[in-house]
Amino acid sequence: MKNSLFALYERFGLEQPWVMWLLAAVVAAAAAFFAQDFRLDASADSLVLENDEDLAFYQKMTERYGSQDFLIVTYNPADGLFNRPALDRLEALQEELADVGMIAEVTSILNVPLIDSPPVSFSEIQKGIRTLFDEDTDPELAREEFLTSPLYEDLLLSDDAQTTAMLLTLKRDEQYHELRDSRNELRRKREAEGLSEAEANRLTELEAEFDTVSGQQQSEQAAMIAEVREILNPYRDGATIHMGGLPMIAVDMIEFVRSDIQVFGAGVGVLLILLLAVIFRRVRWVLVPAAICATVALSVFGFLGAMGWHVTVVSSNFISLVLILTLSLIVHLVVRQLELHAENPDARHGALISETLRSKFSPSVFTVLTTMVSFASLIVSGIRPVIDFGYMMVCGMAIAFVVVFALYPAALARLSAGTPVFGDRDITAGITGGFARTVARFPGLTWLAYALIVVIAATGISRLGVENRFIDYFKESTEIYQGMVLIDKKLGGTTPLDIIIDAPEGFPIGEEAAQESGDGGMSANSYWFNSFTLEELDPIHNYLDELPETGKVLSLDTTMDMLTQINGGPLDNFALALIYDRLPTEIKETLFDPYLGPNGNQVRLSVRVIDSDENLNRSALLKKIRTDLQDKFGLAAEQIHLTGPLVLYNNVLQSLFRSQILTLGVVFAAIALMLLLLFRSFKVALIGVAPTMVAASAVLGLMGWIGIPLDIMTITIAAITVGIGVHDTIHYAHRFRDEIQQDGDYAAAVQRSHATVGRAVYYTTVTVTLGFSILVLSNFVPTIYFGLLTGAAMVLALIANLTLLPLLLVRFRAFSHLAPQRT
Repeated sequence: MKNSLFALYERFGLEQPWVMWLLAAVVAAAAAFFAQDFRLDASADSLVLENDEDLAFYQKMTERYGSQDFLIVTYNPADGLFNRPALDRLEALQEELADVGMIAEVTSILNVPLIDSPPVSFSEIQKGIRTLFDEDTDPELAREEFLTSPLYEDLLLSDDAQTTAMLLTLKRDEQYHELRDSRNELRRKREAEGLSEAEANRLTELEAEFDTVSGQQQSEQAAMIAEVREILNPYRDGATIHMGGLPMIAVDMIEFVRSDIQVFGAGVGVLLILLLAVIFRRVRWVLVPAAICATVALSVFGFLGAMGWHVTVVSSNFISLVLILTLSLIVHLVVRQLELHAENPDARHGALISETLRSKFSPSVFTVLTTMVSFASLIVSGIRPVIDFGYMMVCGMAIAFVVVFALYPAALARLSAGTPVFGDRDITAGITGGFARTVARFPGLTWLAYALIVVIAATGISRLGVENRFIDYFKESTEIYQGMVLIDKKLGGTTPLDIIIDAPEGFPIGEEAAQESGDGGMSANSYWFNSFTLEELDPIHNYLDELPETGKVLSLDTTMDMLTQINGGPLDNFALALIYDRLPTEIKETLFDPYLGPNGNQVRLSVRVIDSDENLNRSALLKKIRTDLQDKFGLAAEQIHLTGPLVLYNNVLQSLFRSQILTLGVVFAAIALMLLLLFRSFKVALIGVAPTMVAASAVLGLMGWIGIPLDIMTITIAAITVGIGVHDTIHYAHRFRDEIQQDGDYAAAVQRSHATVGRAVYYTTVTVTLGFSILVLSNFVPTIYFGLLTGAAMVLALIANLTLLPLLLVRFRAFSHLAPQRT
């Protein structure tokens, strides 16, 4: 059965190649059609944990206290800020920005209420608010108020009074949020108790609808960011202007991804063509692999478009990986065919191709399967972009295998064999032969070297962490980096953290407070909005403000400072309730709504964390805040909720280390199983995982020693190292088995294996390593680390497969169960 199927495959591949080309043309046309649906994604949803309970809570709080969808524009005029020409230009800029369609409002020093420039009373506030350009506003007093106000200092104006910030609040897309919330509710129900058929169908519909609306929103946001930049450009003459905010970061990251795909695809393509030309020195061995790789790339793009899978920053290098791994498959086929041709110069071309396919089909199947398993292991990470990356690469490898083995014979069938390319001696043979001689002459020294590598790697892994600064993801030349640094240093910090504190369970307001308040409205019926419990909030606010990692802190305590300042002294419950009821809506929206829950039984403290702080440790900071609120301020654990982007991203980081351990365990177990199925030997299966295990451990240890933390990109390095490195392990062990069956001479088998398959292993490693080097051109720093570290891991895997692997095969007589073949 097996032989008949292979005969059928050879018939269409060699005797009737037009069938394969016709199928390839049909697939390419379909792929080109679906490729137009290919989409990039850098939304906040793409960088969170699946089914994160903190995410659901965060979304609920943003609905209650206001969205974090805003842009920050910093403005620093060269001739000073507090002069009329500079302020007029700021006003003109603000008016232009306010006219942008997606911007709901622009908040700046020009339109926020002033209460101390000169001082105002509550009765004056009820008549209307005073702003900077009002006739009765004293500019010098206003400048001083912006510098000293508990609400405005280090938020709208830097401490040197030279840089101001405008807050551009974006309009809320109700359809987007309704679809997202409905989708998430059904997803949570699916995880908890399952869905009925009707609910499952509804979830499918919601996911499709949300996908469409999300794509539209991303396009609209990208257009909005471009429009804002167009507006800002004329004002940069004579002023330093930066923009920040999560929407801008998302849009810019999509551009990074798009640029990376274009640069990586083109760069890897050109590099691979040059490598093929240098290695094989024949036009056919450049054109045929290039055509196959292009077909694979187009097919993968079309597949992703058809499936509706989105490419994120994490998966932006998928096309490079697919091209590199596809070429790795092709190189093993080409090298084997050229070896056969060198051994049999007069052989028919069809016979050479047929023998090449027969000898390489089985190891290629298992190398592809092990690579697919390695990428599939990323699915357990729980991080949506990492999960999607795993799925993409699993399907990409399946497509690559089918296309390579379909088109390789078809592309060569009508060509002549030509003259042999490989000679008896060349540079490659010298290199691989050198490894063989090292193993033969210095086995003890080789054992010692790997023992030291394992110890050093283990020590480095123990130093490996996941804490990093988001700002370090970007090059200093990017606007994201520059804007974050400026906002961190001068305008209160960049990364939002919210502390939500509930009233104690079953609280009663004390009789004394109720009697004093009388008909006190909100202050008589809420836990937090009364003169007694508000005193408890002040030390909590001050504690958060004094933490070295935090910048600006805003809360109901800030509001009380402002009200006390207006009142000229503390307010009792009656005064609090009266003020709350009679304040103008715009004042209430500024001073109360962002910090006090609707019923007064919950408060929100808004903290900006300084992301550029070199000592920032998110996990330790969150743990310290939670512990101190209980130990120092007597709050119960169930009263305290920490939320916001900082918490969500910390959850991702903490999940990385756990998933890395689980991922590697799954990968090595799966690879051992694959080797067992291929070689029918537990001994070979255990030996086979050693080289890639050493390489993966070494690169993780290197990260630990030089202080590179795990992140959403580098988490994939170990799995990819194993997935690609095991290619060489399988091909080498497969060839070693064939060689040992000739005469049972292990030493000779090592020499012959290095001289034959060692050449292919060397070429593929050079190809893969140089291919990954293209990633250093990225604007996203984790991608640069990914390229450099994965390239280093590939070199380590090559060395291990040409030294440690043969050493283990010889030492433990791995194929002693096989009898030498008689000729």
